[in-house]
Amino acid sequence: MNGIEPRAAAFAWGQRVIALDDIVNDGSHPQHPADAVLAVRGALGEIVNVGHAMELNEPVYLVEFADGVIGCFEDELAPAPLGLLPETEAQP
Repeated sequence: MNGIEPRAAAFAWGQRVIALDDIVNDGSHPQHPADAVLAVRGALGEIVNVGHAMELNEPVYLVEFADGVIGCFEDELAPAPLGLLPETEAQP
């Protein structure tokens, strides 16, 4: 990659995230129409793999949402707040 270090990933495998905006098919999901919404804003997902787009020098995340696995960039995701899920709620 011409001596440029890959940018470190902000999210890790197994981390719960939410979609910051509607994630729309850019044509990379042939089973869905172009411009179809693949995950709605606020959808909860889990990082199932982390890769790297070398030409952009950006991490790419495979996120499992309720309707399937979608490739996402960091600017499309945010960490799920603590307490959002039953398994992360504080026990009395």
